[in-house]
Amino acid sequence: MAGEPATDSLAAVTSAMLGLHATDPATLYLSLWARMPGFAVEDLDHELYGRRSMLRHLAMRRTLWMVRADDLTAVQPGASDRVAENERRRLVADVQKAAVAPDGNAWLDRATGAVLRFLAENGPATVTEVRAALVELQGTYDPAPGRRWGGETQLAPRVFTVLSVRGDIVRGPNDGPWTVSRPRWVTTEDWLGGQPDLMPLEKARAELVTRWLRAFGPATVADVKWWFGTTLTAARQALRDVGAAEVDLDGVPGVALPDDLETEPDAGRWCALLPGLDASTMGWADRDWYVGPYRGRVFDTNGNAGPTAWWNGRVVGGWCQDGDARVQLQLLEDPGRDGRQALQRRADELTHWLDGVRVSPRFPSPLSKAGTALR
Repeated sequence: MAGEPATDSLAAVTSAMLGLHATDPATLYLSLWARMPGFAVEDLDHELYGRRSMLRHLAMRRTLWMVRADDLTAVQPGASDRVAENERRRLVADVQKAAVAPDGNAWLDRATGAVLRFLAENGPATVTEVRAALVELQGTYDPAPGRRWGGETQLAPRVFTVLSVRGDIVRGPNDGPWTVSRPRWVTTEDWLGGQPDLMPLEKARAELVTRWLRAFGPATVADVKWWFGTTLTAARQALRDVGAAEVDLDGVPGVALPDDLETEPDAGRWCALLPGLDASTMGWADRDWYVGPYRGRVFDTNGNAGPTAWWNGRVVGGWCQDGDARVQLQLLEDPGRDGRQALQRRADELTHWLDGVRVSPRFPSPLSKAGTALR
């Protein structure tokens, strides 16, 4: 397969966190900039489209992630397959409800088969290009009848969602800059040179839980359940499979890997400017211990994080860009002189790195919205 094991730090960062959030295309690049000295946009583009060692893939919580291509062996059966079942069931129901076809399963099978044949014969293509060429993709539905956000909507993009989340197609070349997502779709077979050798479900789930706990533990069972978007029963079973140990989290029951029970050494003073939807900010269901009283300022009402400023393991505010595209801090508390100076240096470095490029969070937090007044 393409995507041979990589040893560079970009692969190491992604692997260490299991995956990076990719719902907002800019998040990937800013998340890596925050973690990798000297990171450049071209570094990730090379991995995504040159070496093809990284993939954007729908997985945990029906969220779009960037994962290592080699990690599909665990991610697909351990997380994506469950999402794929739900997406297929919902699409079949909507096809029948909209009277596009009396048998939604048969309609979807014809549509997915036609898309796979088209891509195999023609190579990477956009949803619009494929829809224009295939009668099997014709059909609309109303996602919210009578609501202002409803209206007739094409079914074709959801066919691509089903195909991608079940691992048949992947997001190939991007027709746009790094801040937008305009993928050309391609079969997994063509892009990777073969299909990944998938693990059995139980083994895959244990692998994912082990790696998540290695990166984010100790945590609560609720954190595990939420992060994977699975059931409480499945989360508990996976924790039993990896022999997770019970630990005390300041009076709250938690879990950790049995070989990761020692107290971590002091990391020293550190700061970070993280983008909206960053994997760390979105890492746990219980966020009070690192967000404190600012949850309603840095998360929207659906729990999506905006850009955040961190000092010594806690969120102390956010950041935005002013009318000249300079990064401005939005501190919600005073981190002290050292904290202010460190965060300001980081803001200046990000301004230089962005070089005039504007980044707007896909899901702006109240603090992000307040920052738009600077423009």
